[in-house]
This record gives sequence, C-alpha cells and structure tokens, in this order.
Amino acid sequence: TCIVFPRRIQILHIMYHAVSFIGTAGVAAVAVLSLLPDANAFAPNARPAFSSRPTTAVPLYSELERVKSAGGGTGVAFPVGDFHLFDPEAEGKLQGTGSLSQRIQAGADFVLPPTFLDGAYLADGGGINGAAGEESSPPEGAVAMDAQHWLEHLDDNLPVNFAKPNAPAMATLLARQRIITPDAPGDIQHIILRLPEGMHYVEGQSLSVIPPGTDPANGRPQKPRLYSIASTRYGDALDGNTVSLCVRRAEYYDPNSGVADPTKKGVCSNFLCDAAPGTAMSVAGPVGKTMLLPKDPNADVIMIATGTGIAPFRAFLHRLFMENTVARHMFGGTAWLVLGVPTSGGLLYKEEIDAMMQNAGPGQLKVDYAISREMTNPFDGGKLYVQHVMQQNAQELFQRLDNGASCYFCGLKGMMPPILDTLEQVAVAQGLDWNAKLKEWKSNHQWHVEVY
Repeated sequence: TCIVFPRRIQILHIMYHAVSFIGTAGVAAVAVLSLLPDANAFAPNARPAFSSRPTTAVPLYSELERVKSAGGGTGVAFPVGDFHLFDPEAEGKLQGTGSLSQRIQAGADFVLPPTFLDGAYLADGGGINGAAGEESSPPEGAVAMDAQHWLEHLDDNLPVNFAKPNAPAMATLLARQRIITPDAPGDIQHIILRLPEGMHYVEGQSLSVIPPGTDPANGRPQKPRLYSIASTRYGDALDGNTVSLCVRRAEYYDPNSGVADPTKKGVCSNFLCDAAPGTAMSVAGPVGKTMLLPKDPNADVIMIATGTGIAPFRAFLHRLFMENTVARHMFGGTAWLVLGVPTSGGLLYKEEIDAMMQNAGPGQLKVDYAISREMTNPFDGGKLYVQHVMQQNAQELFQRLDNGASCYFCGLKGMMPPILDTLEQVAVAQGLDWNAKLKEWKSNHQWHVEVY
C-alpha cells in the first residue's frame, strides 16, 4: 500500500528524487547518451525509504538521471533541473518536510527526519487524519515510497491553450535524434523542446508547432501542425519544463523514379527533423481531453499504436512504470501495448519498453509487436498488423473492456477501418451486437481515438 493523504498533494513520502542530480547552483549540464542504452540503464537503484545514514553531499549522477538520459538519447548536452518553475524556499518545502536546498546538497543520501509524519511537517499542520501529531509512523503493513509530485495538481486543473496559434509561445529545440535503424524505412526522430516558463501539459495531450515562413500557395503564415506529446508532464529532463515529440519526416517519393520530390515534403516535419539545437520555434497548446489516462488507478490501459502513434503511450508508460510518481505507485491495473511497425528496426523506444517490463509488477505490463514485413498472421498467412493481434486476443480484449478497461488508438487514420471491421467480426462470432457494444464503451469513456 502507498499512503496518500486526503488533502491536496499530501503524499506520505514526498521526496522529489530529481534533485539528486541537480547541483546547489540549480543548474547542471548533463551529457545525454548518444544512443538509447540497454534496459539496465533504466533500472532504478533500490534503496530503503528510511535510513540512518548521515546526510552528506553525493555525486550528481543518479538513477533518475540515467532514466532521463536514456529517454532523451539525443547525444546533445542540455541543462536540466534549473528550478525555473518554482522558488525553492517559497514553494519547495514539499509539504513542510524540510528545505529543498538540504535535499539538493544531500542528493540521493537525503534522509527524512524520523518524525516526518508529525503534524508539524504537514502542509496544513495536521496529522494523517487531520489532527496534529495523531500518527507519527506509517501504519502496520504500509510501505512508504518516494514520489515526485509538484505537477500532480495538473490533473485537477487541466492545462489547455497556454498559447494559441494566433498568439504562440516560443520554444527552443534542445536536441533531436533519429530513433530507428538505418535500414528501417523513413526517418523518425525523438525531439526535445524547452518550453517557456509556466507552459505545462499532461500525458495524452498534444502540442502544435508552427513552422516558419509562409505558405507559397496563398502567401499566408504556415498553419500549425499538431503532434501528440511523447513525454510525461515532467519531461525527459525531469524539470517540468520540456516536452518531447516523436516525429516522422514526411517525404514523397515519385512512384516511377523512386526519387524524393522536395516540393511535396512535409513542411513542419522536415523543419523539426533538420533543426539545430538552439533553434527557436512557435508553439501553441497544449490541447486535448480525450486521450487522458483513466482516473481509476486500477483500470486496465489498452494502447493500440502504429508508428509514431506510440507517442502518447510512451508518456503513459513512463508515468506508470518509470517515474517516481504517486500514479506509478498506485497503479493496480494492467497496461497492454500493441505496436505496429513495418520492420524490427523501426520498433520505437524498445529499450525503454524492455526496461519497463523489468520495472513492472507481475502481469502489469503486456507488450505485443506486429512487424508487418517480418511476421505473418495466422488467419490467411498474410502480413501481421495490429488488428490481427487484437483478433488473436479478442476474448481477453473484450473481457478487459467489459471489466472497465480504457482502450486508446493512435496512429495513421487508415488503421481504424480494418480494426473496426475485425472487432465487428469477433463480436458477431460471439453473438454480440457490435454497434451496441461499441456505443456502450464510448458512453462509458472507455474508447479513445486519435488518428491523423
């Protein structure tokens, strides 16, 4: 069990681990790994919630820095954890449990005082049940766990349209990296942007990027392009001030010559995939309310993605299995990812997913890949697509949905017709009214679609 106090952001053990890689000056330039590492780079270092170790200064490197570095994987150094989002003394008391500067100096060796649950250490001066000093130690059987928390209030105050397309904000490209192998078709990049102060988002939302220049067809400024956000609210730098995107470079190849036609290339995707670190760009948003994680921490989360449609699900999975948030500690359901790509070299974020499999509890994370050019489906021997994986697991899929699971779809719009046709066939074979069943799931807010 993880204890959560009934009042706003009052968490039993609320040390924000990211400070373990932030220096006392508040800024630390960290060299991000040039390639995504193996799963071991993500595995958190286990240490007890309570310790009698003395508080001493420690090296700035930490398990969360390894997570951040691997999540970026861009090969470009950029500052992290700069405290631009809050004043440590005014807002960094972390429920009154001590000065944040002490935590920074001690890093991973910081130890909460033995009486941290006494009323004097709570934000409103109350104990667990509201009376000062009523409970000074965790109840029997409870497990005290660390949790970063300072952006958790966004769940109750959903950030929408910090900036609008007609009045955009300025973001800065920190780094980018191709994340598929050279033999995989196309070019897909992980892109990290520094957002302006105060611009926040939550997992499942989208961000608009407005490329520079004008549209040659009408001479007007370029229109915004919407991208699903691929990072949690804390960002890959874990400072709450960055956002990550998963972008496929849009190119058109002449079917006869096989040569790319530069006049038909995607304006925004090519701008992002060619931009140098330090490039400023206009952004708008965030937007989106339909792809948010379920409020019930015990609900199953089913994610069906093709290609870069994995973006919001990377954010989901980092929140549920990588970061030290209450959401991760409290998650009691099963997350099930079905990802479709053409070749194994195009499996996006596989190293991260492998690490999440290690972090997840038994039965908490299930991953199925549909690699169309390398796998065949058992129904007609043709290529394996995500709808075939769903058809193979139809009984489990329907059962989880009937038990309250939320199902999410993200990718090219062409993915949905064959998925719906396949599920309708399954429903009919089970003697179900497919239209009625789909209507039921939609009315219960269990069916979420974001295609482009």
